[in-house]
Amino acid sequence: MLVLAGVLPDFRLQSPSGDSATRIAVTAAAGAGVFGLLSALVWPLLVRTLLLVPAFVLGLLVFFLNGSLLLIALRLNPSGHGDAAPETAVVVAAVMSAVASATGAALAVRDDDAYRRRLYRLADRRRRRAAGRPGPSTPGVVFLQLDGVGHDVLREAIDRDLMPTAARWLDGPRPTHRLTRWRTDWSSQTGASQLGILHGTNHDVPAFRWYEKDTQEVMVCNRPTSAAELQRRAVAYTGDGGLLTVDGASRGNLFGGGADELALVLSVAARRGRDNRSRAGYFAYFSDPANAVRTAMSFVAEVFRETGQSTRARLQRRRPRVGRGGLYPFVRAFATVVERDVVVAAVIGDMLAGRNAVYADLVAYDEVAHHSGPRSRDAERILERLDRSLALIEKVAEHAPRPYRVVVLSDHGQSPGETFLTRYGLSLGHLVRAGCGLPVPRKVRRTHSGAEARTAVRAALRRPVEARGERYGPEHHRSEPLVLASGNLGLVSFPDVAHRMSREEIDRRHPALLSTLANHPGVGFLLVRSEEHGGLVLGAHGAEVPLDRLDDEHPGPLADFGPGAAAAVRRTHTFPHTADIMVNSWYDPVEGEVLAFEEQIGSHGGLGGAQGHPFLLSPLTLSAPAGAETEPVGRDSALVGPDSALVGPDSALVGAERVHEVLRRWLGECDGPQVPLPATPDEQAA
Repeated sequence: MLVLAGVLPDFRLQSPSGDSATRIAVTAAAGAGVFGLLSALVWPLLVRTLLLVPAFVLGLLVFFLNGSLLLIALRLNPSGHGDAAPETAVVVAAVMSAVASATGAALAVRDDDAYRRRLYRLADRRRRRAAGRPGPSTPGVVFLQLDGVGHDVLREAIDRDLMPTAARWLDGPRPTHRLTRWRTDWSSQTGASQLGILHGTNHDVPAFRWYEKDTQEVMVCNRPTSAAELQRRAVAYTGDGGLLTVDGASRGNLFGGGADELALVLSVAARRGRDNRSRAGYFAYFSDPANAVRTAMSFVAEVFRETGQSTRARLQRRRPRVGRGGLYPFVRAFATVVERDVVVAAVIGDMLAGRNAVYADLVAYDEVAHHSGPRSRDAERILERLDRSLALIEKVAEHAPRPYRVVVLSDHGQSPGETFLTRYGLSLGHLVRAGCGLPVPRKVRRTHSGAEARTAVRAALRRPVEARGERYGPEHHRSEPLVLASGNLGLVSFPDVAHRMSREEIDRRHPALLSTLANHPGVGFLLVRSEEHGGLVLGAHGAEVPLDRLDDEHPGPLADFGPGAAAAVRRTHTFPHTADIMVNSWYDPVEGEVLAFEEQIGSHGGLGGAQGHPFLLSPLTLSAPAGAETEPVGRDSALVGPDSALVGPDSALVGAERVHEVLRRWLGECDGPQVPLPATPDEQAA
């Protein structure tokens, strides 16, 4: 305060007539003391009243609330000499909080008890009351999900020493962990993978977003109402509350997993009022003003860092590249700073509270890799920061009241490649409309793909001359096709038809559509329902193969997509809400590239490349994940659906449901069998 009073013209600690140095020092000490008391007593109450405020807004309010507390402290100063302009008070309070944070941490470096007491503030009241009792002797498990980090990306980062903590665990003089690759389902995205991992089933999750004809709604995995419904369906399907039903905590996830302790969980984020616990993590973290100021400053720095990186990529004309303007710098800063800090703090609180199982998702890499590329320098820097989070959690485990096994895993990888729109000048939606004979923008009509599609429609309908503004489709159709994208997986639905349309029905309505899509160079294959063959896979040059004839030895149009592709497609075909036409993009098995139907140069959601190969980094003290090559370990038919575990020749871990079985087995090894519990009241309400 003394330094700031000498630097800032609108901040003073003496009367206008002047005071002695002693009087000024007493004024500064009294002001700092009152400010500290107000921060300790009033700040937590202020944050609790702001739990319903969006996190981004709360981050901005941090500075103004801190400044208000300083103004009050100066007014309460016994000397009555302190004064500051409101805008100056914001600056002074921010600097004081940052300095207090830095000095407090420095003083506690060599004092384990002080460090532990500081971190204990992150645990909830009920757990703090029990903290004095002896902790359980059996190990707990912390599952850390590094969203979007593929097996090969992790291996390369370790080999290049970008992640020294993970490297020490895996390749150090005394290795403590093993690395295992597993394979996702066709829908290689967080919604399907995390639902399967936490709740034991991802049945009827065909993509990240899809249209349901019975409810006439578009389901989106990261929409709170959709996440709540998917969780409800999973609990009903398995009869089990989830992986975390026994003294578990879910942090930063799409789904709760049956946990009693929830923070930043999307499936309960739609709730309002006192029962909304999804934002409890924000209270636990921002109740410390030093944390709030540090995170806010890092947030601003990350916005500037992204702006600089995107500007440099544009000036250097890097390819592939997507737009990174608008709100994206703020979205990235939230994912890489706020979400990371709050989730890691919540995990630390859970460990110090001695909880049995914690599952947390860190989304930073996935967000950056979408826009910068899976192996870009931007993404590598995020991996370095994530490794520091692993090191911190490893350090905290030394202070926890029970031993902890730290399991690091991912839900999918990412495949690089330019977008479908960039390469061909039109989107998948425009291609579908052109193939249906519906109007498309003039720019699209001028592209090679658009012109070919319209020519094919005219030929199919025997209309050699194009009338201006004419619609070539049959006159009786009542709605236009709905086209949705999930990475390099596209879904085409016809909303006016109540059932899943067959190939024959589609041909009668739009005779050129399927051939237009199947023969497009940016499309790998199509899945449709046939009245004669059931599932039918369509490829280029007229390839049509019944799905039940495809396997790894006879992959047909799926040959480029590797082992297990036929089984993954066959499983999705059985889902009630599979789209009328499922479109998987082209894939280059040599370069590992796909074409995203969204504006992403690192994508996931379908088949093709690294997106389908996440990892498990597990302690050697736990049993090997694969167990037997062809036999599920610890499988309980009462907990999973009939399409649960798919086993392929190149991996004993195929599908998120199989990973759920492995994690449940590990919990049993640490703390005894995890008895399946019915859905909690919160999950039933959701």
